[in-house]
Amino acid sequence: MSDKVVVTDIVRADRAIVDALAPLGSATVHEAMGRVGYAGPGIRPIQRDAAVAGTAVTVSVAPGDNLMVHAAIEQARDGDVIVVVPVTDSPYGFIGELMATQMQVRGVRAYVTSGGVRDTAELRSMGFPVWTAHVSAEGTVKDTAGAVNVPVVLGGAVVHPGDIVVADDDGVTIVPRQRAAQTLGAATARAEREAAVRTRYAAGEISMDVNALRPVLDTLGVTYISQAEFDGR
Repeated sequence: MSDKVVVTDIVRADRAIVDALAPLGSATVHEAMGRVGYAGPGIRPIQRDAAVAGTAVTVSVAPGDNLMVHAAIEQARDGDVIVVVPVTDSPYGFIGELMATQMQVRGVRAYVTSGGVRDTAELRSMGFPVWTAHVSAEGTVKDTAGAVNVPVVLGGAVVHPGDIVVADDDGVTIVPRQRAAQTLGAATARAEREAAVRTRYAAGEISMDVNALRPVLDTLGVTYISQAEFDGR
C-alpha cells in the first residue's frame, strides 16, 4: 500500500475545461487522447444516462476497509470525483447512501471504484452517480490505514490527484491534468468531425465510401464474389 498519508493541497485541473469535457463523453475523450486513459470494461455505471466530469480525489484502501474513504470525503471539494482503489480485488460495499449523502452535500459529482458499492437503489434515487466493479451487500470495517490523494491504478488507467475523470454509460476515462487543454481541443475537433460524418450518413452515404475503406479491403486481398461462385469453390 502507498504511504499512510492524506495529501491536503492537491492541484486540480481547470474547472472550465473539466465542465467542457463532460458532454463530449468518455469514448470520444479516450479516442482523442490516442486511445488511452480508459479504465476498462470492468468499471461500470449503476445508473443510466449520467454523464459527468470532475477532478479526482484518489484513495488507496485496504481490502474490505473504508476508513480512508471517510478521510477522503473531508478533503473533497465541489466538482470533485472520489476515486477509490483497493490494493487487491475487494468486492465489498465500501459506500452506500449515507456516505454518498456526505459526498453530495460537499458537491462531489460522482464516485468511481474498482472495489464495490451497496444501496444502489438508494444511490440512483438520490441522483448520485457511481461507477463500480462490484455491487455487494457486504459492508466494510474501519481498521487499516491507507492513503488519500496519491497516484492509484483504476483498472487500466493511472489516476493522479487532480486529474479529470470523464464518466458516462460507456465507462470511465482519465485525462491527466497536464493534458487537459490539449485533450479538450482534440476531443472537440473529433466531435465536430463526427457531426459532419453523421450528416453524410443521414443523407444516405455509407461508411465504406466516407471512410475510403474499399482500398483497404483491396490491400488486404478481400474479393467480392457471387453466391454461386462461393458455393462452387
